[in-house]
Amino acid sequence: MKSSTLSLKVALAAATLALASGCATGPDANPRDPLEPFNRGVQRFNDAVDEAVLKPVATTYVDVTPSPVRTGVTNFFGNLRDLWSSVNAALQLRPRESAENLMRFGVNTTFGLAGLLDIATEMGIPRTRIDFGQTLGRWGVGSGPYLVLPFFGPSSFRDTVGLVVDSNADLVGDVDRVANRNSLYTLRVIDTRAGLLGAGNVLEGAALDKYSFTRDFYLNRRQSQIDDMIDKGIGLGNGE
Repeated sequence: MKSSTLSLKVALAAATLALASGCATGPDANPRDPLEPFNRGVQRFNDAVDEAVLKPVATTYVDVTPSPVRTGVTNFFGNLRDLWSSVNAALQLRPRESAENLMRFGVNTTFGLAGLLDIATEMGIPRTRIDFGQTLGRWGVGSGPYLVLPFFGPSSFRDTVGLVVDSNADLVGDVDRVANRNSLYTLRVIDTRAGLLGAGNVLEGAALDKYSFTRDFYLNRRQSQIDDMIDKGIGLGNGE
C-alpha cells in the first residue's frame, strides 16, 4: 500500500474519531486542544507501539550499523525531501529557497551518489525544510485543533491535510516494486526514529506531563514557522 493511501486513511479515521470524541471534552479544555481525551488515548497507543517495536528496532539499528552508513541513509532521504521542499517554496512564492533546495537535489543526486553524500552542504548551499502544511499556513489557513494521529504523532487539522498531500508527492511511493518500496518506507521510519533516540530520553526525563509538553512544543514551533514567513513579508498573517 502506498504511503499516500495509508496517510489518507489514517487522516480520515483520525478526524472521524476526533469529531466523535468531541463530546467528551470539558469546559476547561485547552482552546487549542479541544480533543484532548481522544488525543491522549492515541498518544498512549503510539507510545506503546514505540516502546514495543520502534524504539528497540531503532536502538539495534544504531548499535549494529556503522555511523557512515547511517549518515548515508539519512542523507538519501533528506535529499528526496529537498525536492518537495523546493516545490513548496515555489508555492509559497519564495524563489530563493525554491532554487536552493532544487540546486541541493540536483547536486546531491548527480554528484552525491543519489544523495548518499551531502555534497551540497559542503558547497554551502543551505537547506530549508518546507512541507505543505506550512504552505497552507502561508496562505492564511488556520491550524485548527491539535490532533494526534495514530503512528504519525503530533499534528493539527491543517497539518493532517498537508500530510496527505506530502505523502502523495513522496518519491518513495513512485518505486515500482512493492518489496523495494516497502523496504524504503521501513528504513526511513527506522532512520527517523533513530535520530530521535536522544531527544526522547531527554523528553521522558524532563517533562512532568509528556503529552502537554509535546503538544505545546509542536504547536508553538509550527506557528513560529508561519510567523517567521510573515516577518519576512511572505505570509498573510492569519495562519494561527
